[in-house]
Amino acid sequence: MGSAGRAVMAVLILASIYLMAVGYQPAMGTFFWGRNPMLVGINNLLVLLAVYLMVASTVKPAIVAKIRHPQLTAVKAWAVGHLLVNGDAASFILFGGLLAWAVASVIIINKQDGKPELVSTSGAGKEVMTVVITLVVFGGIAWVHNYLGYPVFG
Repeated sequence: MGSAGRAVMAVLILASIYLMAVGYQPAMGTFFWGRNPMLVGINNLLVLLAVYLMVASTVKPAIVAKIRHPQLTAVKAWAVGHLLVNGDAASFILFGGLLAWAVASVIIINKQDGKPELVSTSGAGKEVMTVVITLVVFGGIAWVHNYLGYPVFG
């Protein structure tokens, strides 16, 4: 589908994120643990790392020469962080399911494609651009979380 396929996939991904959020909000289930400041801090660092890796997969700073699947690694970091601060059954299903999907995807891709050479077009400008975009996107994510009633800090 070429470029049109990218637009279709972007719309479908945004729709799936919306459906996950709408389905997660009213979900009820067994509650095992709650948030505490230490776990919230670890979660925020893991989410910041996840956003950095997502941005890095496009900008191609030096880190992409070290991490074979930056987007899937980002999903894994994000899911682990959210499992730390959300100790309920609905979170285990949502975030645990996405973690399992990311792990399985890495295994399947590596078996299917082998291990291609890692490519980086690093430079100081790319590193700075990656960090700036990461901070802006993380700020946007934090704002949306707070707007929806899921505090990011505290």
